[in-house]
Amino acid sequence: MAIVVVVVIVAIIAGAFGYQSMTKTNTMTMQPTESTSQSMIESTSTTGSATQPVEAVSLLGAGATFPAPLIQKWTVEYHNLYSSVTINYNPIGSGGGIQQISKKTVDFGASDAPLSASQAANASGIVLMPETLGGVAITYNVQGIQGTTTLRFTSDVIVGIYIGVITMWNDPAIQGLNPGVTLPNSRITAVHRSDGSGTTYAFTDYLQAVSSNWGMNVGRSTSVSWPVDSTGYGIGAKGNAGVAGTVSNTPNSIGYVDVIYAVSNKLGIGAVKNAAGNFIVPTLDTIRYAAANATNTSNPNDLSQHIVNAAGAQSYPIATYTYILVYKDMSANPSTTLPKAQALAKFLWWAIHDGQKYSPDLIYVPLPDNIVKADEQLLLSLTFQGQQLITQ
Repeated sequence: MAIVVVVVIVAIIAGAFGYQSMTKTNTMTMQPTESTSQSMIESTSTTGSATQPVEAVSLLGAGATFPAPLIQKWTVEYHNLYSSVTINYNPIGSGGGIQQISKKTVDFGASDAPLSASQAANASGIVLMPETLGGVAITYNVQGIQGTTTLRFTSDVIVGIYIGVITMWNDPAIQGLNPGVTLPNSRITAVHRSDGSGTTYAFTDYLQAVSSNWGMNVGRSTSVSWPVDSTGYGIGAKGNAGVAGTVSNTPNSIGYVDVIYAVSNKLGIGAVKNAAGNFIVPTLDTIRYAAANATNTSNPNDLSQHIVNAAGAQSYPIATYTYILVYKDMSANPSTTLPKAQALAKFLWWAIHDGQKYSPDLIYVPLPDNIVKADEQLLLSLTFQGQQLITQ
């Protein structure tokens, strides 16, 4: 199992490197770079906080597929550093992660979506910690169009496709945005998630932010009723990998996935018109700009973030944070012993510091400095039966 994870990670990193190299040289959809604080990509590690026990500890996590490549990379690297700690992460979707941590069947959950009011009521004592951020790519497989061709999309077009009123690839609304591309007279198949999904939350969070029609008729959630399904040209698939695989295998389809899944499947990645009117592709820089313009840590008791449709000429409009979910008093989870609680807290401390260096190779953006500091305060507040788990 460990060998399979390592092989998959190596393949994903290779694809990500190729995509980053391409986007650095292709400036067709980019605008002049804005100044951004270097602290957005730097974090400082601390000494001694990650010291782990000699006895073997096994931790179990489950949840979002969006950050799965990074979390799985972390589990491998951390085990290499501390062989007594084994961490298994099951990417079952954000909805599944919230459900499992709420039922106390895992040590930690992961979700791209903050807890809803009803979920929070059923999960008393759970705290949410931003772990990384990335972009939701509009990805496509259009006959006659190479994957390296960047198609342009506006929010109206994306909403129209998923509402079911824009049905053909050569619809004037799409063709007009892409005058240099010959689009086929073919029906659009719109692929979406079939499971409870934080990626769906981020995608619909964006659609609700830019379209009152979407907000009134569909809304924002980890799972929604897709109007396009009623046309017979909507397809559901499980996980980011499932959506990417379905788009790859379905001619003339479109979908939404974390960037790394589009890259690893060699799918087209669209440029989306942002709030400033520029067509922007998801890259480390454009996701970072969105976070710089929209991150807010004014409430230390609520670190959930909404950074879609962020201001700024270079901001990618469908950017999102993703979160780790744990119990603030880890003894609330019957399966979490004191050694496991200590190991988990120290792993998370490592993840927001040294672990961030693995983010760029997988097209995730290292946490901004203000989020790292907020995460630190949260981790310092974690306890087990009143005993503080991390001390400085």
